[in-house]
Amino acid sequence: MIKGVKFVSVPVRDQKKAIEFWTQKLGFEILTDQPFDDKQRWVELGIAGAPTRVVPFAMDGWEERIGKFMNIVFYTDNVEKTYQELTGRGVEFVAPPKKEEWGTSSIFKDQDGNQFVLGTK
Repeated sequence: MIKGVKFVSVPVRDQKKAIEFWTQKLGFEILTDQPFDDKQRWVELGIAGAPTRVVPFAMDGWEERIGKFMNIVFYTDNVEKTYQELTGRGVEFVAPPKKEEWGTSSIFKDQDGNQFVLGTK
């Protein structure tokens, strides 16, 4: 039976810039970084203590997928605090956190304009 999600792939224009964004601005760690083909590396980024990894990839012919809303939701204990911290690091948000009956959330962008939800667990 399925036991979890190993990684999610995020389309990017430049892996080096993506790695800088995810590590320096969001605080992810590089878990795997090795040659993949003549154009890119296989890179897996992770959050300490979390099993799911993020894989930034730059596939020829998939450029139209870059800069879209990603069906990926990250969570934190305190959306407002994380919003302030990430905004201070230069992360762009679509709007400030919004409280709903089910929790609080906001949407942020990566270096290529891909959008992700940040919410409560």
